[in-house]
Amino acid sequence: MPRILFICGKNKWRSPTAEQVFAEYPGLECASAGLSHESEVQVSVELIEWADLIFVMEKEHKSKLAAGFQSHLSGKRVICLGIKDKYQFMDPTLVELLKAKVTPHLPE
Repeated sequence: MPRILFICGKNKWRSPTAEQVFAEYPGLECASAGLSHESEVQVSVELIEWADLIFVMEKEHKSKLAAGFQSHLSGKRVICLGIKDKYQFMDPTLVELLKAKVTPHLPE
């Protein structure tokens, strides 16, 4: 079963929304985390090693992830979704954006 990790800044709105949306998809395991020390769930080596596929919301997140966890990202696919921090948790527009941007990258 593919394991998907969603990452944003504080694990407050975007990545938890993604986790909730895609947790309902059959055959996927999902988790979410944030890069900030203030995050509800902070990105960790364990989460990165757990994940088969990692989605970040912004280019800045991809850079921070690489800077902090480079040695653990070897062989990992990290995809930037390009979703700015302007949506609340489960915002319908955010949900539709996530579905449109994430679904093409999911295993069949």
